[in-house]
Amino acid sequence: MTYHGIECSDALLLSVENGGADDSPRSLSISVKALCDLKEGDVVATIPKQSCLTVKTSAASQLIEEAELGGKLGLCVALMYEKSLSVQSKWFQYLQILPPFEPIPLLWSLPEIDSLLSGTELHKTVKVDKALVYEDWAECIEPFWGLDSFKQNPEFFTVEEYFAAKSLVASRSFEIDEYHGFGMVPLADLFNHKTAAEDVHFTCVSSSSESDTDTDIEKKDSDQENGGDDESITPDSHSEREYFSGSDLELSSSSGNEPTYMEMIIIKDVKAGAEVFNTYGSLGNAALLHRYAFTEPDNPFDILNIDLDIVVQWSLSLYSCRHSRRRLSLWKKLEYAGCVSQDSEYFEISFDGEPQMELLVLLYIMLLPEEEFNELDLALSVRKEIKGTPTSHLLLKQSILILSAKDSEISKKLLLTQSVQQALSSLADARESLYGPNSLEEDIKSLNECSQATGPKSYHSLMLRISERRIIEKLRCFAASGAGALGTANGTRKRKGTK
Repeated sequence: MTYHGIECSDALLLSVENGGADDSPRSLSISVKALCDLKEGDVVATIPKQSCLTVKTSAASQLIEEAELGGKLGLCVALMYEKSLSVQSKWFQYLQILPPFEPIPLLWSLPEIDSLLSGTELHKTVKVDKALVYEDWAECIEPFWGLDSFKQNPEFFTVEEYFAAKSLVASRSFEIDEYHGFGMVPLADLFNHKTAAEDVHFTCVSSSSESDTDTDIEKKDSDQENGGDDESITPDSHSEREYFSGSDLELSSSSGNEPTYMEMIIIKDVKAGAEVFNTYGSLGNAALLHRYAFTEPDNPFDILNIDLDIVVQWSLSLYSCRHSRRRLSLWKKLEYAGCVSQDSEYFEISFDGEPQMELLVLLYIMLLPEEEFNELDLALSVRKEIKGTPTSHLLLKQSILILSAKDSEISKKLLLTQSVQQALSSLADARESLYGPNSLEEDIKSLNECSQATGPKSYHSLMLRISERRIIEKLRCFAASGAGALGTANGTRKRKGTK
């Protein structure tokens, strides 16, 4: 099968199914299945970069350059522009495959965000995102209409259309290379995600070099920059086979050499009839819902965040403002910090309930007796390199701990005093209170009564709440068992922030 230079193996079937309770386009789901057994190393698709919808390849390229719009924002404009061209767009058939939008939380109403995401990692994040997208449209997209060279219907560039384009770019775009930047990649964006169990890898192959150079291409978090399918597609009007029919485009390379292609390669055997999965990365449910509008049960990459503000409020409930401020200042003198995103500082709790080392250090310092704290503060003024000492864990008195390595299990055990354990338990209670009066058991009952097909927003928001609250349960167990909990976890995971 061939479409605009894209070579797709006849061993793949693009399957369109009705996954909802009605016949609306929103109920349609697209997946890629194997028509025969696929073997590791099989190349199932070859995609020229010129066949991808990017700022450079779009008919709006000159306009976008004139308006000085770059990155994902420029790609959103390119996508809206190509939609406005209708059948005149080189990507018309591809655009018919796409839904008009993806139902990511960014497109939810404010009442839905407040009611469904309250207490979760996404609540504040999505509201900030929504405000930023409105600002982008007002500052960059609306003035776009005023360009002398702009001749398209403004109805295709409204704020609603921008949000729709933003959702598609957020969930479906790939970072192609330095020249093209981010782009929409026909075929590649139709593979569904499976955490840590993908069947195919998307790689870049340069045919102009003496030896092929393969580089993995992954979907990127669209929020690094500033920030159910529905569309006029029906199995009758645009079949899967028609999508890959038609004449090829004349290809050209930005460098003047032979064109550069991307390949989709099978990385493990796939049986005939099975769905072929890609992966969007090692992402927890908060990130999956935020970017792709779905969640997964028992996701091993789930994390929970506890804001620094919650820790400060806990300290203020026990001590004076001066006490809390001085302890926090000392913690920062030791060059410790939490994770930072969107002007918010927070600490991560792993899937296994183990808190970030930086949080343990802060709690330990907050709970130091006044005399020991003063001695430590004075010592720091004299010896500023105290935190970097290679072997010493104790300074001044036996009870004053200075970490020599953030990931040291010995250091963690020394930090987990009884008072720190009690503090962790209090923080778990404070974090759980953000979800409102409903208990975890009530949330689980609501999830069991919810249909993913007919109520995806409620279903996936409940899945997120439950996954986070189960981590809180594990944090309580960690706090109760103290140092005994160390070593029972599955190891430290790479952080995957969602804020």
